[in-house]
Amino acid sequence: MKDYLVKLETEISKVAEKLKLLNYNVEKVSADELYIYLTCDTPTGDTTTLDDVLSNEYLMIHEVVEVSELKKMNVPINERTIMEYYPEVYEAHLTAVDYELTYALINKDYEWIKRRLSYAFIFSPAEGYQHLQLKLTHKVRPILEKFSRDLR
Repeated sequence: MKDYLVKLETEISKVAEKLKLLNYNVEKVSADELYIYLTCDTPTGDTTTLDDVLSNEYLMIHEVVEVSELKKMNVPINERTIMEYYPEVYEAHLTAVDYELTYALINKDYEWIKRRLSYAFIFSPAEGYQHLQLKLTHKVRPILEKFSRDLR
């Protein structure tokens, strides 16, 4: 675990610099918080691993923004965060998708954007939370329009 924490700390610092370029005000996210968040239970069956995130700058941006957004909402970051605060997690996830894809667009990584937009689950809430999709359409629609437009 210690090796992961060192890697996470390094990557969080890199991501914070990248997010400044996007004018994103990142909350202080510790390696411990990100480790806990990335390894806790989820209602979605997400199979993204800690190694997946550490090896992909877009996923790192996504996860740091997601945790940062949760902290801005005063959501505690612990082993139960995703299960107990899922509506907030889903909303933070949508913000994270936007920043992740914006950074990919700056890098002209259209393949990444296409791949992520093709994953229906990226915009679909967990089982039992479908009402959030309608409630947060105002966040989903602009993301889809923005990045679909850039791929034409």
